[in-house]
Amino acid sequence: MSGTPTDINSIRPWRTIERRKSRKIKVGSVEVGGDAPIAVQSMTNTLTHDIDATVAQVLALQEAGADIVRVSVPDPESSAALRAIVDQVQTPLVADIHFHYKRGIEAADQGAACLRINPGNIGGQHRVKEVVAAARANGCSIRIGVNGGSLERDLLEKYGEPCPDAMVESALMHARMLDDEGFHDYKISVKASDVFMTVAAYHQLADATDAPLHLGITEAGGLRIGTVKSSIGMGNLLWAGIGDTIRVSLSADPVEEIKVGFDMLKSLGLRTRGVNIISCPSCARQGFDVIKTVQTLEERLAHISAPITLSIIGCVVNGPGEAMFTDIGFTGGSAGYGMMYHAGKKTGKTDNDVMVDEIVAAVEERAAALVD
Repeated sequence: MSGTPTDINSIRPWRTIERRKSRKIKVGSVEVGGDAPIAVQSMTNTLTHDIDATVAQVLALQEAGADIVRVSVPDPESSAALRAIVDQVQTPLVADIHFHYKRGIEAADQGAACLRINPGNIGGQHRVKEVVAAARANGCSIRIGVNGGSLERDLLEKYGEPCPDAMVESALMHARMLDDEGFHDYKISVKASDVFMTVAAYHQLADATDAPLHLGITEAGGLRIGTVKSSIGMGNLLWAGIGDTIRVSLSADPVEEIKVGFDMLKSLGLRTRGVNIISCPSCARQGFDVIKTVQTLEERLAHISAPITLSIIGCVVNGPGEAMFTDIGFTGGSAGYGMMYHAGKKTGKTDNDVMVDEIVAAVEERAAALVD
């Protein structure tokens, strides 16, 4: 008994998330906002002018499912390298620009699909006008990126410290700078390392503009704490229907950001890429080593992009019930075997020593059927 998120939501309205209405823009071939799927993105940490290293990392992120990838463009060598990078990848690239407006112009000319700028730190309206002209000429969108740690001095003096009001005022001021140039193909982010401040700022901003919103908890930390903080903050917003594209900021391999981002969206039924494993924490009743099995399955099924649900439960207390609502299921039993399920129905006993191979084969078979 399995179905798509749409099917589930239609019969269980308490699962429904009504997304905020925003206008739609494009980042290269990827639509952001409106009714478009929430895009998942990450950022390279290579030296951008090291073309081979940067391409390799973009391709790794692309393989992990990244919809968009951002690269830092701090110097002329980096902007000059963009064209060679763009030509070797399929994922649209966002050029991260700070302080030097010329880098924005160069990046747009060299194939960037979007420019991440803070209009207030690139030299005033006349510089913004030049960057907008380059973006418009190259079909390039813009992200206004406001961070709690780099607010304008006058706003800090006005509010006394970084706060949601200050972040939103900064974002709307920057948006007006683009609007004044007749440029509306932009999205906005108001990120802070403080979860409370970030969530409050996005709620306020969501009511003040119809621009698409890029979500993130900036400088969230390492893999574990960064995942927790991002899930609390961004999960809160996504559940409220706020957010059109996300980036999980982790001091870790950027591929982990994509994995966490998709897992976050899968848990809310907002994206369905890859295998969603439902598993128990295990206890003395388990009929097999649940933890080791799940770790092995995560590794062996990482290549599957089709949306498939898989339940791996250690005993019959919850196993059959969970299997009723997943595509593939395995429930531990006794005497070295367990029960396999397909689409909620028992398909027979499977020995523990071959269960992983049989589960992988079943998932791969279903994935192939979905592709066909």
